[in-house]
Amino acid sequence: MGAVFGIVAAVVALVGLLAALGHVGYLAMLNNAAKKRGLSGGTTTDYVNSRWKVAGGTAGVALLGLLLTSANSVPVDLIGLLIGGGAGLYAKQALDSTRSRFRSLH
Repeated sequence: MGAVFGIVAAVVALVGLLAALGHVGYLAMLNNAAKKRGLSGGTTTDYVNSRWKVAGGTAGVALLGLLLTSANSVPVDLIGLLIGGGAGLYAKQALDSTRSRFRSLH
């Protein structure tokens, strides 16, 4: 039973980490596109620079959650699941917010 829960916790934490890394990647893509536009991309560059801490923080917390799931203890796996999954949900909300802000510009 504990091994199955550990696997489920690791998968949830891994999905959370992938969501957080997706946010980091999207910000990197936006930043690259804004820098290519020069002065006209200045507002986007400023916004992206203000969001790096959120993206990096959620990725770090999600990684911590994933590392916690490597324990052979159900309570520690549960903590890792909650931390990794919560960071992934927050990163997904931040990514959606960023995407909706820039989707209307096209």
